[in-house]
Formats: sequence, C-alpha cells, structure tokens
Amino acid sequence: MPTFIWEARTKAGEMRSGSSPAETQNALVERLIAQGMTVTKVKKKPTEFVMPTIGSGVSLRDMVVFSRTFSTMIDAGLPIVQCLEMLANQSENLRFRRVLASVKLEVESGKSLSESLATHPRVFDGLFTNLVAAGEAGGILDVIFRRLSTYLEKAAKLRRQVRGALIYPSVILVVGVLVVMVMITKVLPVFEKMFKDLGAGSLPAPTRFVLAISHGVTDHMFIVTGVGVAIVVLFTLALRTDRGRYALDTVLLRMPVLGPVMRKIAVARFTRTLGTLLSSGVAILDGLEIVAKTSGNRVVARAIMYARMKISEGKDIATPLLETGVFPPMVVQMIGVGEQTGAMDEMLQKIADFYEDEVDTAVAAMTALLEPIMLVFLGGVVGGMLIAMYMPIFEVAGNIK
Repeated sequence: MPTFIWEARTKAGEMRSGSSPAETQNALVERLIAQGMTVTKVKKKPTEFVMPTIGSGVSLRDMVVFSRTFSTMIDAGLPIVQCLEMLANQSENLRFRRVLASVKLEVESGKSLSESLATHPRVFDGLFTNLVAAGEAGGILDVIFRRLSTYLEKAAKLRRQVRGALIYPSVILVVGVLVVMVMITKVLPVFEKMFKDLGAGSLPAPTRFVLAISHGVTDHMFIVTGVGVAIVVLFTLALRTDRGRYALDTVLLRMPVLGPVMRKIAVARFTRTLGTLLSSGVAILDGLEIVAKTSGNRVVARAIMYARMKISEGKDIATPLLETGVFPPMVVQMIGVGEQTGAMDEMLQKIADFYEDEVDTAVAAMTALLEPIMLVFLGGVVGGMLIAMYMPIFEVAGNIK
C-alpha cells in the first residue's frame, strides 16, 4: 500500500501534516475530509530502499521507547490516532514507522487498538495485544503501556544475559575447531614430509593416528565439507520442529554448567511475564497460555500447559507446577503462598527480581568456570597433536646420537 505525505487545515485553522498509507490519493483525501480537515497538499511519498530484515525488524529498544512514550501521551489526554501518528513520524526505524502507520489506519477505520496491533503479530505478540485489550477494557491504557515498557526493559536485560551465557563457550568452540582444522590441513602435512626426509621408520601409534585423521580430511575435503554442511542444515531443520526444539531445550536444561543458568533464566521469564499479565487483569488460564507461547523454551512451555490443564480441572497452581519438575520447589512454594494470600502477581514480580539477580551471578560464575575448562580442553587437543608429531623426531634424534 503506497504512503502519501499530506498537509491539511483543521476547522480551528491549525495546519497539520503527516504521512499515511492509503489505497489511492483520493481515498486519503476523502478520509481527511471526513475528519473535518481541508486538504491543501497531497503527494506520494518517494520509494525508499529498505534492507531485508530477519524477524520482525523491530528491536526491543524500539518497543520500549514506543510503550513508554505512548503511555505518557495517553496520560496527557491525547487521542490514540494522534499518538500513533506522532510516534510513526518520529520513529527512526523505517519498518516500525510503516507498522505504526498501518496500525493508525486500522484504528481510523473503526477497529480497537488491540485488534489493530494484532494485525502485526511479528511485532506485537500475544502478550502485548492481550495486555492492551485488558487496558482498553479497564480504561487504564496508560498504566498498561507503562507496565509493558517496564516488562520489555526487563526482557531486554534477560536477553542480554542469555547471550552472555552462550556467546563465550560458542566463541571458544568455534576458535577451537578452526585451530584444529588449520593444524590438520596445514601443519601436519609439513611434519609428515619432514619424517619422510629424515628417513624415519615405523612411526609411533599416536603419530599414525593423527596423520590418518589428517589424510582423511585433506584427501576427502569435499566430502567432509558436504557432511558438515548437511549436519548444519539437518540440525536447523530439526530445530524448526516441535520435537527437535524440545530435545534441544531438554539438553540445555540438563547440561552440567549451562543447565542451571538456563533454568534460572526460564524461571525469571515465566514469573515476570505471568506477574505482568495478572497485575493487568488477565485471567490466570489466559495468562498461562500466553506465557507458554512466549516462554522461548519448549520444555517450560509444556510444563506450563500441563499446569494450565490441571488448574482448569479445579486444582491450585502450585501442585501441578511442582509435578512437572521444571520449577524449583522454593519458587513453587512462593507461588502457592501468593495464591493463598491473593497477591500472586506481587509474589511473581518478587520472584522475577530475585532470579534476575541470580542470573547475573550465575552467568559471571559460569564464565569464570568455563574459561579454564575450555582452555584446558583446547590446549589438550592442540598439545596432544603436537606431542604426537614430535615423538618421531625424538626417536630419530636418539638414533642419530
């Protein structure tokens, strides 16, 4: 849908301008006239080059700024359409600007704000739209957007913690693989040529083993590369299935060093999201369904849906959560206390605050522990290959002596 830049005068004589998407220029003019404006200028907006984006193309920072600014505007008494127009014009993200302009158009056509936001599910997920719907129903839209901005800020912090937990071992692993490949393809053939020049006889078993690996890789490089690419492609395709993602999430939660950190991150995300939903007036069953969809972990999502099923049958929330074995007993007990006292949303927020601090400590401890482990592992592999190469040299030197 093309976008048009327009200027118009209101009934009070004020000049206004903006950009709005419309099917045709006449359709936009008719819409502005219906709003009581006298159109003075309309022209089609020039086409801008947009880089292809992965995902929604809208960052968490964009969403935080949007939510906090929208809350301030609504609290000041500005109409929703005018808020959307102002935010669309001032957004630095071209993709987000177009989304907000489209949402504004939907609201002008008679839809509610939550329905208009739901037409862009890649930008506004179920959590966002359901909270906005609750805010519209309760007349507390400014409060809801303030809570959303706080929640998104916490979510951004948690995402940084997840990256911090995964990026270090990933980088060390990649560097280790590259070093080993260089050793196998470039260094070991030089040693093998030197052994032949020195007239070394029968080589030690470790040397023969390492040279066999080198020959296997260098002589069949295309096959090795093809197998590596096939493994990556198959792994990626497997992650797109529920089964494959569930298996990966299970492994991540059970890993010796990384597992406890991922579990704490899952608990922090679950309690923060559910607490935000409940404090905004969303029903517990609807809240659990939304949390399961936005949990980011299939194991946790399945446990939440199991708890939701049991709650719908009349049970409390603590018992089924404990039965899943995913959530720590202390967390379940605190949730149970919050349910009994009628302050579960506050209890969930306190648990989230505690576990977010725990994640900070756990990530720092994990990085400190993984650093020597990965270095020892990498040093052992490279050192073992070098020792295997130097063993024949020592034997030849002994024979010459």
